[in-house]
Parts: sequence; structure tokens; C-alpha cells
Amino acid sequence: MGEPLEERSRDQAVVEVKMAASQHSNSKCAWDRVAYVVIVAVASATMVLAAPTVNATHEHVVTIVTQIQRADYEGDRAALKRLYSDLAPVPEDKRLASRVLYWRGFALWRRAANGFNDTSDTKEIGEDLEQAVNEFNDALAKDPGFVDAEAGAASCLNSLIFLNRKDPARVQELAAKAGPLIKQAEAAAPDNPRLLWVLGSIRWYVPPERGGGQDKALAAQQKGLEAIREHKESASDPLEPIWGEPELLMSLAWSNLNRATPDLKAAEQYAQAALKLVPYWHYVRDVLMPQIRTAQAKAH
Repeated sequence: MGEPLEERSRDQAVVEVKMAASQHSNSKCAWDRVAYVVIVAVASATMVLAAPTVNATHEHVVTIVTQIQRADYEGDRAALKRLYSDLAPVPEDKRLASRVLYWRGFALWRRAANGFNDTSDTKEIGEDLEQAVNEFNDALAKDPGFVDAEAGAASCLNSLIFLNRKDPARVQELAAKAGPLIKQAEAAAPDNPRLLWVLGSIRWYVPPERGGGQDKALAAQQKGLEAIREHKESASDPLEPIWGEPELLMSLAWSNLNRATPDLKAAEQYAQAALKLVPYWHYVRDVLMPQIRTAQAKAH
């Protein structure tokens, strides 16, 4: 690596001052010239140091987002909390800000989900979910119609409904916020794989007479998997959400394990397919697969 930008800028200013002084050492104009050079050089250095480019900020965010996704799969809740904080401050550029806010929400969303898997403190999980909703809503304020932010917020709100299931008034309040988000997202992008993943989880717990049930949940998950495989998503911007195939495979494994009539063969196949894509996924490898193995042993 070369010298720090600040040191190079100051050194350059000194050199220019010396050159100006030597060229005009005996005249008043010399000092006018020196003053001018100092002002221009220092101002230029300050502008470079104080105003990082959007591209530089973007690259920095991409690096953190990659770490967030890995920490999610590894079940590293401490890293997710730290990386959430690392995505601050939110940049001024509106488009970039909406994506930064999305990934801040994602980090806390997944931190909460991993907390459920590892039976962490429910108060802390609730706080993560509440703040994740705030981040997703802020992303939507920057980019109205951002379907992935709507899906994330709706998922967090439904997890909060579960945590507050003994408080009818709170449940009603949360449901009133989640409902419109789901309707807007479904109307805008009914085949969005991440939305379908969220809908599958929600419908699992909704009674059939209200449009939910296990069959509806499985159908949404299967539709999401088919959509993401048939139309492989690619993004020119790595901050655009395109995740989903491993998550849909995991959910299909869990659903086939826990359905009224379990399909343990399908559960294992889906879980193995998820691990093929993400071999280090803590939840699937260390929690879900052992549950499937235990169920298989009991079935024989």
C-alpha cells in the first residue's frame, strides 16, 4: 500500500509551496502566489478526504452485506449485531440508502430468526424484530414499492405476532400493519421467491378457513422454489436481494418433516439440497438434519 491519502495530499501542498517560494523569492507576488497555492492544495485535500465517492461507499457496503449473509447461515448472532452497526451511517444517495437500510433490517431479521432456533431471550428477539421493521420501513420511504423490504417487514411483524400471541390488542395492532404490506407485495410481484418464502411461513400458521393451512404453505414454498430455479435471478448491483433458493429448500424440508402426514424422504432430500448450496448452514446441518434423522429412526 502507498502513503495514506491525507499524507500524500499534505506533502503535495508543501512541495507546491516550496516551488512557488523559490520561483518568486523576492517579490510581494511570491507570497500572494504561496498563499493561493496553500489554499487550493489544502482545499483539494480536504474535499477528497471529507467526501468519499458513492462508488467507494457502495463497495464497502457490498463487503459488509456478504459478511451478513454468511453470518446468518453460520448462526453468528454477535456478528450480525456488529455488522448491522457497521452499515452506519446511512449514505445520502437515495437508491443506495434504501439498500443499506434493507440490509440493516435483514441483519436484525436473521439475528432474530437464529435466536428462535437457539432459544435465545425472547425480549431481545422482539427488540431485534421491532428495529428490523423500522429499517425496512425506512427503506420503503426511500424506495416505495421495494417488494423485498415489504416482505421482510411483514415477516418480522408476523414473528412479533407470535411473540405477543397472549396479548390480543397487540396482535391486532401488528396484524393491521402486516396485512397491507403483504397485499401490496403480492399485487406488485406475486412470483417474487423471497415473498413466497415469507408467505409460506405465514400461511402455515393461518387456519384453512382464513386462506392458510399446511397445503397452502407448501404450495407457496414450492412455487417460490420453481420460480427461483426457472428464472435464475441476476443483479447488476450486488446489493439487490436475490437470495432465496437455500431458504426455500430449508422450509420445504421443515414443512415435510412437520406436516400432519410427514414425508421424511422429501424432508431429507430438501435438507440435503440446501446443504449442497450452503454446506456451513448451522441450522440445517446441526438442528434440522438431526430432527429428520430422529424422526426417521422412530418411523422404523
